[in-house]
Amino acid sequence: MDLGLAGKRAIVTGGSRGIGRAIALGLAAEGCAVAIGARDAHGVEMTVAELRGRGAAAHGETLDVTDADALEAFVASSAGALGGLDLLVANAGALSGGPRISAIEASDWRYTFDINVTHPAIAARAAVPLMATTGGGAMVFISSIAGMHPWTRPHYGAAKAAESHLAGSLARELAPLGIRVNAISPGSIMHPGSGWERAAEDRAAFDRWLEHELPFKRLGTDAEVADVVCFLLSDRASWVTGVNLAVDGGQNPPNMMTTQPMPGRWRDS
Repeated sequence: MDLGLAGKRAIVTGGSRGIGRAIALGLAAEGCAVAIGARDAHGVEMTVAELRGRGAAAHGETLDVTDADALEAFVASSAGALGGLDLLVANAGALSGGPRISAIEASDWRYTFDINVTHPAIAARAAVPLMATTGGGAMVFISSIAGMHPWTRPHYGAAKAAESHLAGSLARELAPLGIRVNAISPGSIMHPGSGWERAAEDRAAFDRWLEHELPFKRLGTDAEVADVVCFLLSDRASWVTGVNLAVDGGQNPPNMMTTQPMPGRWRDS
């Protein structure tokens, strides 16, 4: 199926690793020019080189998406480098603190909401006038099934629920401009460097969890998530907006790592 993405200009935040990198590569394979922003300068450099090696026009910048001014500047400079903007994927996400309310400081709440809610809102605000000048566009926010089930770290689940709600609200607001906005909620996704690699080191416990909690007895892959995102951004999904689509293989509520401490700030994408 031709998704009709060839020639589109796309931005992916958190695009240097995991789900974000897979989305960037997927869009490039469909003929998009792609800009990525992420905190890891080496990862950005390597992913941009990989995109260009596959024949795509690519642009990358080192970026902290919780810095609103820097994020707005990144959207503007990326559109300049690509010659415009048609597509936005707000993928960067993380959490700080936890796992229980007693171990979550006010700073953890602020950081977790800044990266999962404020970041997509600011990126969208910066993208809207750029998309409007070309007659419309499409956005996808990468949320999580943690926002759909109240069995997770409370600040992370609340932030992801808010992110999904934000996508639905913006879908209504931006439809008159020809801009579609959707969210996807991945379940537990295995990719290099993910927390699930560490969890799988206890193979017996991990296999028991797969057996009881995931109908397909495996985790999803970043490429499987990227395929869904590419579809939602494409003309083939022209009548789909305001949706929060679970991409989780029918997984039960996430419950394996919710009670385990994670030092520092943990990135999910």
